[in-house]
Amino acid sequence: MTTLTLSGLYIYPIKSAAGIAISQAQMTARGLQYDRRWMVVDAQGKFMSQRRFPRLALIKVAITDQLKITAPGMPDCSIPLTACSDTETMVEVWGDRVPAVASPAEVDKWFTQFLGVTCQLVHMPDSSQRPTDHGKLGSEQIVSFADAYPFLLISSASLAHLNEKLDSPVPMNRFRPNFVVSGCDRPHAEDDWQQIRIGDVAFSVAKPCARCSIPNVDQATGKRALEPTKTLATYRAWDKAIWFGQNLVEIGKGDRSGTRSSTLSVGDEIEVLA
Repeated sequence: MTTLTLSGLYIYPIKSAAGIAISQAQMTARGLQYDRRWMVVDAQGKFMSQRRFPRLALIKVAITDQLKITAPGMPDCSIPLTACSDTETMVEVWGDRVPAVASPAEVDKWFTQFLGVTCQLVHMPDSSQRPTDHGKLGSEQIVSFADAYPFLLISSASLAHLNEKLDSPVPMNRFRPNFVVSGCDRPHAEDDWQQIRIGDVAFSVAKPCARCSIPNVDQATGKRALEPTKTLATYRAWDKAIWFGQNLVEIGKGDRSGTRSSTLSVGDEIEVLA
């Protein structure tokens, strides 16, 4: 049997902005460390994404001792990795009302200038408890500002199969996964998995990922097209949605808010448990 390996590991510190390819990631109660802990919201406090604001793709981040934010034609912007304000505000992401911490006014001006609409960057503090997928999996499972689940997994075989059908292949970053798996003997093998282990961390495969229009946004240019969603709809559509990738939750995680932690690394072996 072919060995399954973790060949790609990604975080997206600012929801809907550019991702970061990393070699190691620490697990936390809400998912991978720093993943989607920041979010851009409009004047009403509702989350903004590439669905309506594809220019978010052009905002790049880097993590050092701060979160460094860059975008074309803009000065560099840096903020602390922990809450940099005492101002708490309520924000909304997919119907969930969540407490968040506001950013300094100059940071909000930066985002407003680049996106061309009044907006604000907020941070999710450790005290915020947002249930995964509206609490369907119980109070133990919490999530950051991700849409509904803390982890998204896609196999490289699934992307290769899609690219065989496209006139112009697309990279994996169109689908914004956290985990990329290599070694599957067929496309969408991940559809049949119920539980897996990556390194020493066990996960439950919660549900397939229903895709929106974001995969049609070129992450390098911020331009929108019809593909790959148009082609995906020809063979991955059912129940009034288009599906690509699998949402995961950690199982048996214990108290991630304490000292216990686990680290995932590119190259970790993946075992299908069920």
